[in-house]
Amino acid sequence: MHALIVVAHHDPQSLTHAIAAQVAAGLGAAGHTYEIADLAAEGFDPRYSVADHRVHRSRATPPADVLAEQARLDRADALVLAFPIYWWSLPGLLKGWIDRVFVNGWAIDYGPDTPVVKKLHHMQVHLLALGAADHSAFDRHGYAKAMRTQIDYGIFDYCGARVVTSELLLDSEGGAAQAHLQTANAVGRRLFETETVAG
Repeated sequence: MHALIVVAHHDPQSLTHAIAAQVAAGLGAAGHTYEIADLAAEGFDPRYSVADHRVHRSRATPPADVLAEQARLDRADALVLAFPIYWWSLPGLLKGWIDRVFVNGWAIDYGPDTPVVKKLHHMQVHLLALGAADHSAFDRHGYAKAMRTQIDYGIFDYCGARVVTSELLLDSEGGAAQAHLQTANAVGRRLFETETVAG
């Protein structure tokens, strides 16, 4: 089996990148293949343009960079997103990747007079979100639930994809980094097992 690991962090020495590397190591140890998409290093443009809007409104052919990302996803049996939590959500780079890549005609079919048809039922998704705050802050303010509503359901379920892993790797600057790396490796090793990995 093959996984696409998407990393959205500008610093290649970051814990986010180390998390992605541990998922990859776990996948390799379990006999699977992977590709790492480093959005920052590859210079992916997250800005939603007039051309992107035409794709949504009139089913125009997506720009070449979007087609390349969709081809990566089409080759994968699973999608892993490793990202820092910015303002209780995805960083702009990753949100822009989703905005531009998960488009009408590919991720969903939608028209003014037709209901949404979800097209990504074949895709399993694994979310690894890193935050500096601790679990009590996320629980106290309802951020964990809000993020799952926005990302797990609002994005992936809307397209029919199944979120198998949704991990908040918190207190990342307070001594939990090593435990998070072990969690990431375990996620990689179990990525294609039948049971659900839940966070």
